[in-house]
Amino acid sequence: MIAMDNSSISLDIQNLQDSYRSGSLTPAELLTIIRQRIDAMGDNPLWIVRLTPEQLQPYIDALDNKAVDDLPLYGIPFAIKDNIDLQGVPTTAGCPDYSYTPAENAFVVQQLVDAGAIPVGKTNLDQFATGLVGTRSPYGVCRNSFNPDYISGGSSSGSAVSVAAGLVSFSLGTDTAGSGRVPAAFNNIVGMKPTRGLLSASGVVPACRSLDCVSIFALSCDDAARIKQGCETFDAADDYARPAPVGTLHFNDSQFRFGVPQRDQLQFFGNADAEALFQQSIDRLQSLGGEPVTLDFEPFLSAARLLYEGPWVSERYAAIESFIEAQPDALFPVTRQIIEAGRDAGAVEAFKAQYRLMACRRACEPAWQSVDVMLTPTAGTIYRVDEVNANPVQLNSNLGYYTNFMNLLDLSAIAVPAGFQANGLPFGVTLFAPAFADDALTVLGDRLHRSIDLTAGATGLPLPSREVPRLQTADTVEIAVCGAHLSGLPLNPQLTERGAWLLESTRTSPHYRLYALPGGPPFRPGLVRDLHSTAIELEVWAMPSDRVGSFLQLIPAPLGLGKLELQDGRWVSGFICEPCAIEEAVDISGFGGWRAYLDSLA
Repeated sequence: MIAMDNSSISLDIQNLQDSYRSGSLTPAELLTIIRQRIDAMGDNPLWIVRLTPEQLQPYIDALDNKAVDDLPLYGIPFAIKDNIDLQGVPTTAGCPDYSYTPAENAFVVQQLVDAGAIPVGKTNLDQFATGLVGTRSPYGVCRNSFNPDYISGGSSSGSAVSVAAGLVSFSLGTDTAGSGRVPAAFNNIVGMKPTRGLLSASGVVPACRSLDCVSIFALSCDDAARIKQGCETFDAADDYARPAPVGTLHFNDSQFRFGVPQRDQLQFFGNADAEALFQQSIDRLQSLGGEPVTLDFEPFLSAARLLYEGPWVSERYAAIESFIEAQPDALFPVTRQIIEAGRDAGAVEAFKAQYRLMACRRACEPAWQSVDVMLTPTAGTIYRVDEVNANPVQLNSNLGYYTNFMNLLDLSAIAVPAGFQANGLPFGVTLFAPAFADDALTVLGDRLHRSIDLTAGATGLPLPSREVPRLQTADTVEIAVCGAHLSGLPLNPQLTERGAWLLESTRTSPHYRLYALPGGPPFRPGLVRDLHSTAIELEVWAMPSDRVGSFLQLIPAPLGLGKLELQDGRWVSGFICEPCAIEEAVDISGFGGWRAYLDSLA
């Protein structure tokens, strides 16, 4: 018999696995504890469907004759946003009349079940994943886990609250405009928005299919990382799926540059506590080895505005076209208002919006030449339920200020807790970077999360002790580049595809000459040592040692890798040129670097 007083049992993955190994707990006993916790909450609309003991039994039986170490998620309970299919359980997407019962699991759900995880139920959401508030559901308003007068955030409202309340170890959500991050911030948990396509969307009711991401809520970054690892198998049946490249984006999490928006571009909507907590997050990142860089945030904001001003609203309409045309009154009023606005957009408007988006992407590119990662609030403020009900569209829009651009610009992101306001409500920040920087973001997010003395979710329990393992940086080679491999230039992908990351921008010692070599494209310079010359701008990158060989094979004569002296006296491997090649080259040393020379040609 399990005691009713079970509040001290943490559902983090490591604790449960240790308990299973010791024999102090079994999955069946854990599910009894969870049922007691849910019942103790009374009538709470965070669940649309809870699995019965009879429905849970096959998952328990599947663990028979298995050891904890046989399955990476042995007996780990999780919740599923109710726009993601669970075999034999209705999927409603927050609309009872839309309900259907799938014959098989969504691809990601199947991966988790195969790994030993146990689904507890389907969670409430803003209908058709349209909203960031958690109030747009006929099943009821999902309340904040710290104060029921306030919103939970959405659209993955129930998924976030179920984790924060200690009812499951993790949950699946979806993220199109911020739905996997805003609820995390409002409930003091981690929200991972993976790179678009990294987790399969097969078996997910689409909101904007070209932008949708399956997201992960967890008590810690380590738990989120384990779940991502458990379900990021490539799904060829998902037309939008894409595997991580061999060399994923990385940066030195002990010495990095992080971007912050200009002060006049930060929005807290009158919330002084949130503004102060964001400044504290900047200070903490600095203490962790980060160098803040103020950037123009307008290109990101311009992209954000496209999400609800452009054809992506039409994509929401296309996702449920037959249903909304047949049963428009079945939709929640504000949801219907938003989605129907996309009915009449034409192809001309769609192409124009795509052109604007590409212009925004291009305008954002210089930011990534200056920083490794960006830091913003996850949301500038939080609202009461009655405030949102009185002004549902504008306040929802405010919540998307820092999130709506993310999938449009093909970025990876993780939202982490960042402290509490004076009113007892949590505040969170988001770290984001280009696609496939997921692992590096998770490491840094974990360090930032643990730099604050916070408890896990709304449980009052300490954070799980297991930290995200630091990415291996010891077995690397420093490579200095001075030409077409510089950030943003044509050959830079040869570095990033091999998992290299930028360490610093610097100069050589004043003992080099730079020449524009004949031939191209791509056009290349040649760097030659000359004791009576000048200093040349360059970048130093770190590359995993096991990938240097394949990089060397790409370097054509007369170039090669040799030793270069930097302005601080260090010697590193870098691009050098055979002296004989300069006979037909143009001396461009006076420009001080390849970029300045290219600018002179423009």
